[in-house]
Amino acid sequence: MHAEVLRRFPYRAKVRTPSIALEASMHHTNRQAGSAAMAISLVLAGQLILAGCTAPAPEPAPELTGVMVFEGARVLVGDGSDPIENATFVVSDTQLVQVGRTGEVDVPEGALHIDLTGQTVMPALIDAHTHLSRTRDELIDDLQHRAYYGVGAAMSLGQDSGELPFALREETIPNAARYRTAGRGITRPEPGRSDIPYWINTEEEARRAVLELAALEVDLVKVWVDERNGQYEKLTPELYGAVIDEAHQHGLRVTAHIFTLDDAKGLLRAGIDAFAHGVRDMDIDDEGLGLFTENSDVVLVPNLPNRGVAEDLSWLSGTIPSSELEELQAAATDRPAAQEGFALQARNLAALHAAGVRIALGTDGNSAWGPHIEMADMVASGMTPHDVIVAATRNSADLLGLDDVGTLEAGKSADFVVLEANPLDDITNTRQIASVYLRGEPVDRAELSAALTGQPAP
Repeated sequence: MHAEVLRRFPYRAKVRTPSIALEASMHHTNRQAGSAAMAISLVLAGQLILAGCTAPAPEPAPELTGVMVFEGARVLVGDGSDPIENATFVVSDTQLVQVGRTGEVDVPEGALHIDLTGQTVMPALIDAHTHLSRTRDELIDDLQHRAYYGVGAAMSLGQDSGELPFALREETIPNAARYRTAGRGITRPEPGRSDIPYWINTEEEARRAVLELAALEVDLVKVWVDERNGQYEKLTPELYGAVIDEAHQHGLRVTAHIFTLDDAKGLLRAGIDAFAHGVRDMDIDDEGLGLFTENSDVVLVPNLPNRGVAEDLSWLSGTIPSSELEELQAAATDRPAAQEGFALQARNLAALHAAGVRIALGTDGNSAWGPHIEMADMVASGMTPHDVIVAATRNSADLLGLDDVGTLEAGKSADFVVLEANPLDDITNTRQIASVYLRGEPVDRAELSAALTGQPAP
């Protein structure tokens, strides 16, 4: 809505130009008195000129500064602090330069004012676990679809090969989320599955894989520690220990795909930095909780499974093709087995969150709207909406090493979402998006909606 207003009615400063009119009229009625009259006229003209020089100077016209001032919204900073009610924040070019209560912010003259009264603003979401497309056009499409849903950055975790991911990572793509990549992940040989990851069997192969990833400056190193229901041998403690040790020597952090509690414990003892999934085989025990809390910097990205309950997906209407929505809605039914699986992982998330473990957000797929589903699942697991928003913004930014996003503070990139309703009242209000700004620019959601649905833009 705001982007459309800006396109149709660009700001123009009103210029006031006061003027001074000077008139002198001289009537010569006597040739013989001409010289005297001329002298008198010169004196009068001089007085008028002097008066003109001492008159107030014209008021300078306000200049268009390229600064936007957003006023009246409730602002969720993203760090868990109390919301700023009736806030004002100032954006200059790509950055936030001031954020505070209305009346406490110095508003630059000539700025464009945007009224957000009654709305809520939060940082753009960050998805710390995705698997995105592999061609340039499809990958850009993925990132732009995420921007439509308020996602400002996405991490592709372990299925990326070649030069394209790293070249695209360096680009700033209009109307698109940032792209981050782990490059090729590391696992044991898994014939029949993806052969993109490094398949390793020795510690030497483990360290060689990490050296190649370090040369590419990946954003994380990904390992899979999973036998896939007995189909394959999984990474042993010696193998993943070598990966973690080599990665840390090169300033890289390691995240792990896991399934079992025993593997989570082994990885924690080896110094793992993050988990790309929660424990999925049993309820976490006291020893497991103790290991998590001893490793106070470890981050959990729970990637909760489908809840297995009937769900109304009409909020996706107009954002995906109707045929796709019909298929999704038909599958959103009650499934007791899925409910049991969700309940187990939800209990583990609740226990780890209560123990103070840092939680981030990831969706483990290529669904652009997935973060909104995941946030609702995290709340259903016992986290508060505010805690979930912190997980999906600041904590995910920290995990990906993005120090200029994740919170709405002066000096950060102007990546934020304007919502029609307060997500602290109901986490599903994150789906009521009025507008999205990335790097200080409004995302053209009308154009992206047309691309999402295959319909012409309004």
